[in-house]
Amino acid sequence: MLTEQRFDIILKLLEERKSITVTELRELLDASESTVRRDITALDKAGKLTKVFGGAVALNHKVTAYEPTVAQKSELNKEEKKKIAKYAASLITSDDFVYLDAGTTTGLMLEYLAGARAVFVTNAVSHAQTLAKMGIRVYLIGGELKSSTEAVVGSQAMQMIQMYHFTKGFFGTNGITRREGFTTPDTSEAIVKSTAMKQCKDVYILTDKSKFGEVSSVTFGGFTDAKILTEEIPKEYQDSKNILKVK
Repeated sequence: MLTEQRFDIILKLLEERKSITVTELRELLDASESTVRRDITALDKAGKLTKVFGGAVALNHKVTAYEPTVAQKSELNKEEKKKIAKYAASLITSDDFVYLDAGTTTGLMLEYLAGARAVFVTNAVSHAQTLAKMGIRVYLIGGELKSSTEAVVGSQAMQMIQMYHFTKGFFGTNGITRREGFTTPDTSEAIVKSTAMKQCKDVYILTDKSKFGEVSSVTFGGFTDAKILTEEIPKEYQDSKNILKVK
């Protein structure tokens, strides 16, 4: 197939789907991965699409690689996040072995865990410190500390997480769409999130309404891989059976 023909197919697919992965294009075009990546790079440079980690998205499909700091995120939609966090905390029983992801909404759960008898594992230093001060048994994942989100990431963190089998896991996200699933700007953090989700029997994503329709650079879980806890469900997602509206 000629290069221009591949370009036309890629752009038509993006017009229909808004986003596509390298793997999907490799199969549809019957081309090598290197060829597909070169095509995406060329079209990105030509201003025809936006190249993202693992694929491409249409120009009018919003994608962000920006990661706000913990301080910046903590003040956004705070009351909504508190309601979600309170509900999430109520799901934890004394017999649970819980994975608690780094993040501001998961951090707000700590306010409602006084007297909890469950055991926690987290990759957030601040979460671990707070839980320990509350007299709650907690294990802190080891590895590289990411300053902007105060999360522990890296291969060592992944190896430790793979040792555990959690009854419940609570995660934050930067974006949610049906097609791209749950996304975050940082590859290393996405890998840790994805690894932890696979080790959980029940997975919960805690999110305010602003994250729906947003896409960050890296997918860490599919849209149906978790139950989504939110206070307000956008109209276009109200038919989704895995979204739980908290009160």
